[in-house]
Amino acid sequence: MRTRVIRVAAAATALGLALSACGSTKDNAPKPGAGGGGKVGATIPLLTSPFWQAYNNYVPLKAKEQGVEALPTVNADSDSAKQITDVNTLLNQGVKGLVVTPLDSAAVVAGLKAAENKGVPVVAVDVAPESGKVAMVVRADNKAYGTKACEAIGAKVTSGKVVQVMGDLASVNGRDRSEAFRDCMKAKFPGVQVLEVAAEWKADKASSGLDSLLTANPDIKAVYMQAGGVYLAPTQQALKRKNLYFPVGDPKHVVLVSNDGIPQELAAIRAGELDATVSQPADDYAKYGMYWIKKAMAGETFKAGPTDHGSTIVEVRPGILEDQLPAPVVTKDNVDDKALWGNNL
Repeated sequence: MRTRVIRVAAAATALGLALSACGSTKDNAPKPGAGGGGKVGATIPLLTSPFWQAYNNYVPLKAKEQGVEALPTVNADSDSAKQITDVNTLLNQGVKGLVVTPLDSAAVVAGLKAAENKGVPVVAVDVAPESGKVAMVVRADNKAYGTKACEAIGAKVTSGKVVQVMGDLASVNGRDRSEAFRDCMKAKFPGVQVLEVAAEWKADKASSGLDSLLTANPDIKAVYMQAGGVYLAPTQQALKRKNLYFPVGDPKHVVLVSNDGIPQELAAIRAGELDATVSQPADDYAKYGMYWIKKAMAGETFKAGPTDHGSTIVEVRPGILEDQLPAPVVTKDNVDDKALWGNNL
């Protein structure tokens, strides 16, 4: 019995020390604002998409423009657990700020908590976290992506079957685009039946899912691709395999609308292979990620309202501010606009 008491007491002492250490990490953490300098770590979710390849290339350029000392980006390689490990590695390297693109809106919260405990501000790019502390989310309105795609398709297809090739539903982006597309079709084009492929931002899943759908539904009239950088090529190939690939303007053309705005999509629009895309601003994601982290490291706080760069900060949830950058629809009418980042790489 005495041995057991000693063991329990020892365990309690160890637990008390551990809890004390956890509390002291936060209580004694350095506070942002002391000069605002220091190195910034940046994570990217994957490099298998031309969109993220472009963003990755913009990060050091935009960091330099903003006067931010950014470390080389760290690629999570589509692995949420690896992303959390990457965040902790950057924190252990002594970064004073983090610019993170979450793969999983819930899983990233552990990384945000680790950063908060060390007093390191975080800016999230493209994907908002489910919870946790971020100084700013830099993101276009992803619900608007789904609505704009719906309207672009609805202008040409008002009845029959359409497909949306969805992103990862563990990401708020995938959920926002999917829900908005469904809601818009139901409200504005009730004669349209929406079929879905859960592709998780992966080309192979888009390809296999479309093959199955097209086999069972050869009368599909349109496809909405939530990430053109990943889904455009497999969608075109699937349509070709089923002898359903015809140019824009042909009566048998399957209407194709995507999201991203990469050069390949713009080229496809010019060639009459793609009807439209919604251009995600890869350049401004990098620019304003660095813009806001620099301010956050200097101890600045932010509030909802218009910005000085043509966007609006919206409080999307209590404590979560989002700088909603413009994301224009691109068609043959404006595909050569020099303001589009895809025309300026």
